[in-house]
Amino acid sequence: MTTFKSLVTATASSLVLGAAPALAGPVMDDIKAKDSLICLVSPTAPGFSVPDSQGVFQGFNADFCRMAAAAILGDASKADIRGVGFSDSMKTIVAGEAHMGSRSITRTGTRDADEGLAFVATTFFDGQGFMVPRSLGVASAAELDGASVCAEDGSTTLLNIADWFGAKGMSYRVENIADKTARLEAFFSGKCDVYASDVTALSADRQLSDTPGDFVILPEVISNEPLTLVARPDQAFEAALFWSFQVMLNADSLGISSANIDEIMSQLDQKTPAVQRMFGADSATTDMAAKLGLPADWAYQVVKQVGSYGEVFDRHLGADTPFGLVRATTPNAHAADGGLMYPFPIR
Repeated sequence: MTTFKSLVTATASSLVLGAAPALAGPVMDDIKAKDSLICLVSPTAPGFSVPDSQGVFQGFNADFCRMAAAAILGDASKADIRGVGFSDSMKTIVAGEAHMGSRSITRTGTRDADEGLAFVATTFFDGQGFMVPRSLGVASAAELDGASVCAEDGSTTLLNIADWFGAKGMSYRVENIADKTARLEAFFSGKCDVYASDVTALSADRQLSDTPGDFVILPEVISNEPLTLVARPDQAFEAALFWSFQVMLNADSLGISSANIDEIMSQLDQKTPAVQRMFGADSATTDMAAKLGLPADWAYQVVKQVGSYGEVFDRHLGADTPFGLVRATTPNAHAADGGLMYPFPIR
């Protein structure tokens, strides 16, 4: 008779003997072969992705490109960050000409069903709004009946506008302009009464005006926009992106940042089990590294070279930036503070 104990022992042995090697896939292989990770961002989005004086993209979204490079290649500077227009960004990823996108791409059902795209981790929860010239004297979107609206071709913005104006029984006219520079120029010059986009994008775009104070963002938020990292489908690559983001969220929960990570590491044996599982030499993340084909210290590199989620948020969008966002008042607050940023367990 086969006992339960012997059955369990035999099953465990077969699992050990049949243990798979590290996951591999064409995207991860390509990144490692090139020793570079191609990541697409918006070319002109202050706070999220803008080139500095050296032509290097800086911003909230750009830092998630660096997160991926730090985790996979051990070096955040190996992120080849390229500014690409919205309509072209997803086409470029599907065509295999980029590894991922970190920009204001909303995860929707129809996009998620596209076999050429993998939506991996939502880095920012946003919603669509409206911006108008202060001189228009409008205080609410309910006053926009008959307005002309500048919007982005190919985005969720057009559907949201149609739904919202239709539900209100209001008329409107769309100036559907694909190129962002041309779209903003049309709005700032008065060709459109209203500029429609995600609220944070409106805040960024207002900074591109010579006179930002001449424009007002109306209070209504008319949609849910989960802005998500998008990748070429590859199980190992998707897992590396997802769990790198979770490292940043967990570091946020534990009060760990790029500024104190080395001190944490020097006293690791005195830290909590949660911290040791993230950064120990024989830990959950080293086990994950072996299975995903990542450097053994990938979690440390993500935090050291890029930072925690809260650190990146505050650096680019926080109270001491032109955005002036208080994270705790947004959906991007930590779950413990009533937000939607819920760190998955690393164990």
